[in-house]
Amino acid sequence: FKAGSLVVLPMPELMEGNWTNAVAMFEPTPSRSLSSSTETKDYIILKILEDVCTKLEFWKYCAETQSWSKQVGSDDGGGGSIPVGQDVSVSSHCRNSETDNTLWLWRDGYLVPDTLEIATAEDCCKSTEFIKAKPAMFNADGLIVEQHFATSLDGTRIPYFVMREKNLEMDGSNAVLLDAYGGFEISLLPGYSAGVGAGWLERGGIKVIANIRGGGEYGPTWHQAALKAKRYKCFEDIEAVAQALIESGLTSREKLACIGGSNGGLLVGNLITRPIASSLFGAAVCQVPLLDMKRYNKLLAGASWMGEYGNPDTDDWKFLRNHSPYHLLRHDILGKPEMDENGKLRDPTESTNPDWKCPKTLFTTSTRDDRVHPGHARKMVASLLEEAGEEKAPTVLYWENTEGGHGGAADNAQRAHMWALTYNFLAQALGLESS
Repeated sequence: FKAGSLVVLPMPELMEGNWTNAVAMFEPTPSRSLSSSTETKDYIILKILEDVCTKLEFWKYCAETQSWSKQVGSDDGGGGSIPVGQDVSVSSHCRNSETDNTLWLWRDGYLVPDTLEIATAEDCCKSTEFIKAKPAMFNADGLIVEQHFATSLDGTRIPYFVMREKNLEMDGSNAVLLDAYGGFEISLLPGYSAGVGAGWLERGGIKVIANIRGGGEYGPTWHQAALKAKRYKCFEDIEAVAQALIESGLTSREKLACIGGSNGGLLVGNLITRPIASSLFGAAVCQVPLLDMKRYNKLLAGASWMGEYGNPDTDDWKFLRNHSPYHLLRHDILGKPEMDENGKLRDPTESTNPDWKCPKTLFTTSTRDDRVHPGHARKMVASLLEEAGEEKAPTVLYWENTEGGHGGAADNAQRAHMWALTYNFLAQALGLESS
């Protein structure tokens, strides 16, 4: 069986090591991965991600034949049709899953607040009974969610979701915020965000979520495709999405911004310093970022991430250097002297990108971040302000909260303040609001 498969067989046969009657309920493919499974009296329900869209599969056990059969009609997702941009999860109605086949069904999405329904596996959750829902925190009338695919430099299809007004003009004038993460096998799946809705969508902004490599949207292989020396793949992926957004007429360079935090901050750091990416974005928000990949392993929790990024104290530095934003800025773009292997300064060099100009950028961090040291953001901002100067970096803003840890805020009031700063900056930088 393939790695990532779900296999069932009778317990006595398993104990005897007899796999003759084993059934593979699920085997992964390049576009499908298993998210979770739930058991009831007579059914096993599989939650499957197919191209980052949720599907539910129902398998029924027949006691007479001691066999499992996939139920007809379960391929459409169950719980009714699951629209693009929504997510559905199920769990047994009772602590004792052998009682019956009743299920709790949770539904939410980019435009749909958390909703609880009750259903049964016996009809593959076709009919559901509404129980309760959280209140809507923003007006989603007239908004839609679409899924598209961009083609990365090596030909890989990269999915992305777009939240936008249904009847907008595709004339390149729309303010678009592109969000991605691309690391640690973390998947960016549909979910309700009051902050995104009230702070950005209601103001007329468009939000895009890119499912780039490094995440877990297609299982372990999607994550491993951007590990260590292959890290550049996730940067190429988001460049491809940005180019697709511009070419489609949805937005333009001046109206396109990127945002990311933590590992996503490393992503944004590369986007504002890479030759192609820096010419695609008009603005950027870089939150609690990793930016100095030479010293990251010596600061706070950095050493625990060497399995993801590599060890800069070994030959891994050869590839880490190529996506260390601090070094790309100071030494490649600005031509500042760089330390050699013996700790001596080399001679200054000519810029590898003399026409580079930094997008309008807001950096945010926390003095008490116990995971990513605020020194990453501090030194990057210092270089942009003092070494790049206004000619090459005309708009560089910095906000450091003295509390809050890696989340950047200690409570909801601070979190609201941080996101208000962020969305106000973006609205002004992209011309969504004049002041």
